[in-house]
Amino acid sequence: MNEKPWQSVLDFWFDPKNQPKLFLKDDEFDQEIHDRFYEVWKKGCQGLLADWRKTLKGRLAEIIVLDQFSRNLCREKSCAFTQDDMALVLSQEAIKQEGFYDLSQRERQFLIMPFMHSESFGIQEQAIVLFEELGHAESTDFAYKHKAIIERFGHFPHRNNALERESTQEEIEFLKQPGSSF
Repeated sequence: MNEKPWQSVLDFWFDPKNQPKLFLKDDEFDQEIHDRFYEVWKKGCQGLLADWRKTLKGRLAEIIVLDQFSRNLCREKSCAFTQDDMALVLSQEAIKQEGFYDLSQRERQFLIMPFMHSESFGIQEQAIVLFEELGHAESTDFAYKHKAIIERFGHFPHRNNALERESTQEEIEFLKQPGSSF
């Protein structure tokens, strides 16, 4: 029995060949995640990966499953966001754990990503601090962009269709602009 069942998630997510695909819409990549990790994701959605939290890297893997895999497996559907609160709680706990600063910059980036995905302005303010501390300029820039959208609209308008929220005319116009959706 594998003592680190979460390791396959980290190996896959941080594999150099997958790095260019992480933030793109890529049907083949989404299918690969489905084929390899759909059952793991379902368990994560049911809270059945709690044993992974015994280590910081296991917790990171669970966050990736809930926060990132949800977006790949449920593109343009509400289930892309239903695990955001759990991923945020796991992240909030993880940043306080011993060893957080021993993780690589890339690992910490994905561990704190749920802060950026939150539709809470207060959490967005925390995201700015965390991403500035991370010291990765591109991620920090995206954190500021996310915060600006929450400050303006109180939520992410690009989620409206998936979450069956009605869009205002201002949101419709905003979504026509480049860089308005993540």
